[in-house]
Amino acid sequence: MILLDGAPVARRIRQEARAGASRLSPPPSLEVLLVGNDPASETYVSSKTAAAREAGIRAETVRLPREAPAGDVLEAIRRANADVGVDGILVQLPLGPGHDPSRVLDSIDPRKDVDGLHPENAGLLHQGRPRFVPCTPAGILALLDHYEVPLAGARAVILGRSGLVGRPLAALLTARDATVTVCHSRTRDLVSICREADLLVAAIGRPGFVTARHVREGATVVDVGITRLDSLDRAPENLRRSERVRRALEEKGRAIVGDVDFDEVSRVAGRLTPVPGGVGPLTVAALLANTVLAAGLRRGEGP
Repeated sequence: MILLDGAPVARRIRQEARAGASRLSPPPSLEVLLVGNDPASETYVSSKTAAAREAGIRAETVRLPREAPAGDVLEAIRRANADVGVDGILVQLPLGPGHDPSRVLDSIDPRKDVDGLHPENAGLLHQGRPRFVPCTPAGILALLDHYEVPLAGARAVILGRSGLVGRPLAALLTARDATVTVCHSRTRDLVSICREADLLVAAIGRPGFVTARHVREGATVVDVGITRLDSLDRAPENLRRSERVRRALEEKGRAIVGDVDFDEVSRVAGRLTPVPGGVGPLTVAALLANTVLAAGLRRGEGP
């Protein structure tokens, strides 16, 4: 079994982003909008801004309280849209109760939408002429290319139809001549469909959901999920049996797991991403690449 380590791919993308940023004057600028103080969101934003600064991108975070009215969020985006010094805008999701994510994302200037979630950018992607590709799907494609996973003619199955991962990834794989099936909570005979896949992507947010029975022998499996377990009580039964998970909880007080039961699936898959260390680093790296691209387009130096 080949482990699809995302670290070397992310390192290359970051180096390319840094080189691209160094050729632009003034340097690219990223503004992150964070609503509330959710610990996970704070961690994600901190890692994104630190990575941006390391790549030579100016990064600032605009913080609004959790109880901020919808109008304040939209006003913060309006200011960033109008600011000629801002090249990329990222809204950290989830926004929390009282906010309509679609309305917020729709208000971003599509040429500053480095998350690739504005309808204009989604439309361009599905027309086969992408501007900004959502970061996780972009990272997955970079990972597959790095490890020379054949896509043309392959049967790809994606578990999860979100606009953040499943749908844009389906468009990317279709453009690479894969035959794509997108599954969801109402898909019938899910196990049989998964077992037909040459490439199986799990992005449903259910820890340990994909087991060996879902995977055809020799298939490539990409795990997008990430869940922090603080005890075995929160784990599904199959993960409770994992010595690896049990040892992590005993030694660190926590275990990071994906949507794939790594112990089981590693015995049948031909290629498999780890969690953490697989897709995660690539999501941040793709954000840097999108920000440099946005800066270049705004300066007339991009495609």
